[in-house]
Amino acid sequence: MVMTLKLIPLAALCAVKLVAQNEQAGKATFEGRCASCHGDDGNGGEFAAGIVVRIALRSNDEVMSTIRNGLPTRGMPSFSLGDAELKDLVGHLRTLKPPRRGAMRAVQVSVKTIDGRTLKGVSVNRTATDMQLRTADGKIALLRNEGEKFRIVTSQADWPSYDGQLNGNRFSALKQITPGNAAKLAPKWIYSLVNVPVLEGTPLVVEGVMYITAANQCYALDAGTGREIWRFERPATKGLEGKVNRGAAVSGGRIFMGTDNAHLIALDRYTGALLWEATMADHKQNYFGTSAPLVVGNLVVAGIGGGDSGVRGFLSAYDVATGKEAWRFWTIPAKGEPGSETWNGKDFAHPGGATWFTGSYDPDMNQVLWQVGNPGPDHNGDNREGDNLYSDSVIALDSATGKLKWHYQFTPHDVWDWDAQEPLLVVNANWEGKPRKLLLQANRNGFFYVIDRTNGKVLLAKPFVNKLTWASGIDANGRPIRTPDQEPTEKGTKTCPAVLGGTNWWSASFDPGTNLFYVQTIESCGIYRKGPVAWEAGRGFMGGSSRNAPSDPPERILRAIDINTGKIAWEMAQVGSGESRSGTLATAGGVVVFGEDSGALMVADSKSGKPLWSFQTNQSLRASPMTYMFDGKQYLAIASGTNVLAFALGE
Repeated sequence: MVMTLKLIPLAALCAVKLVAQNEQAGKATFEGRCASCHGDDGNGGEFAAGIVVRIALRSNDEVMSTIRNGLPTRGMPSFSLGDAELKDLVGHLRTLKPPRRGAMRAVQVSVKTIDGRTLKGVSVNRTATDMQLRTADGKIALLRNEGEKFRIVTSQADWPSYDGQLNGNRFSALKQITPGNAAKLAPKWIYSLVNVPVLEGTPLVVEGVMYITAANQCYALDAGTGREIWRFERPATKGLEGKVNRGAAVSGGRIFMGTDNAHLIALDRYTGALLWEATMADHKQNYFGTSAPLVVGNLVVAGIGGGDSGVRGFLSAYDVATGKEAWRFWTIPAKGEPGSETWNGKDFAHPGGATWFTGSYDPDMNQVLWQVGNPGPDHNGDNREGDNLYSDSVIALDSATGKLKWHYQFTPHDVWDWDAQEPLLVVNANWEGKPRKLLLQANRNGFFYVIDRTNGKVLLAKPFVNKLTWASGIDANGRPIRTPDQEPTEKGTKTCPAVLGGTNWWSASFDPGTNLFYVQTIESCGIYRKGPVAWEAGRGFMGGSSRNAPSDPPERILRAIDINTGKIAWEMAQVGSGESRSGTLATAGGVVVFGEDSGALMVADSKSGKPLWSFQTNQSLRASPMTYMFDGKQYLAIASGTNVLAFALGE
């Protein structure tokens, strides 16, 4: 094989400033506490793997946090050490060296490609059949062995944002997987994360590299093999353990994600290095971040969570290069501002209206369209009389300034926790025989909406679930026709749908070829109870509770909705608990891909709903599928449990 090698100590590539230490004391602590598992040199022992390389890639704070908290799922206990003893131990760990041979040594290589080029760089990761090469420009080349030379591989169709495109429609133009061959789909690789909650995010794929996220973590993988290229990790913020992360956004050489403590960070897409960090809000006031931002031009737009804990919601935009805030829109107006007259009562100080789910971009109108969460307290509206704008709304903001252009409120004065955090699909289609700029949403309140996105006027609003009791319809002005005696009471009121809604945040898709909107729905009813509540930092602000009605357990049904009539074209009932959180993906190949309630990834014919293929993941799915083309093959991928699975057609 045509290759020259030069060994480079990994520690030199990942230098970390040493903490002050007593060398002998740190060594003694290591020998007494760590060496029996990890070996005297830290490169692996009888009971545990080597830690030298992993420590070199982490900050001192991260290492100390791991020692103190342990890694229970990996069998590592926590250690109660004083500050001085802990610093001495970390100082000793920094003196340990990786082994001279094997994968723990970074390798400088020069390789020949089948098209006659010579590539030089550092081999980040390598097997007998592939290599990840960091080239002189800092980028990553993905290579496959072809005899004595290498072939460069990449993606031909990327998935660069949460929904694959900025319009919120999880529809792909890829056609390789069809109703005729979907039965030949087979698993191609799996990547497992450890010490993370169940994954809820959607992977991104850009130039052959897949990016996946968990809370405060981001991983770059070879999209054809699932092999790791780099990872970014930081410990969970104290008091915020167990938070999830639903994805990232990409612009040029940067990848953006929110953190558990309501910060927005930018990483180098090729190395994982932190480039900048912006504080969006104070997490001690119940703010946090979970979902993927949205890149619009030179701005990255991000929302915040905490609506069920009494935060005041906002949406903000930041310069992609510097992280400087460009604009901020408060979803709940301050007293005296337009819209504040829709709040009457003392709870105006903790109004909710979070923006935690990823919005959409409308290039025709140059506007950001974003979903707003429920008002607070969730189930008790006694002290917030009125419509409570702009809760439970879609807001249309000028993308450059953040100024409000229009809004539409789905559920005025919501007392059922039916936020509007469901996908917003920007679609150009014929309406009553004429081309129109439309916005589609199946809302948590049980109604499917078609909205004119030039002005926010409702064109169509029809129920998409059968169990719907809170309103009899939507009037000509777009307001719900409320049913009496459906609000929560102290004893409890049965209302349909249940608190999870007729649908929720999981992805939806629209196929322009079939004119159908595909959405995972839930038929259910709930018992809603209201009660007194006082706001407190670090606590919820629900003002009551809810549960599923025993007589109406949740049933999950995949439905295809004709957008011109609101009628159900076909549906597929599923067997399960009704608690799945996976949505749909439609493709030009004539298939709809979805996470089925039993835990299977399934493919159906998009015209008829006929099942074509399934793969049982044996997990309660909390993420939606995506697709990309890599090295000439169309892949499907989904997060399942703490794994990411990838599928393609078999040979």
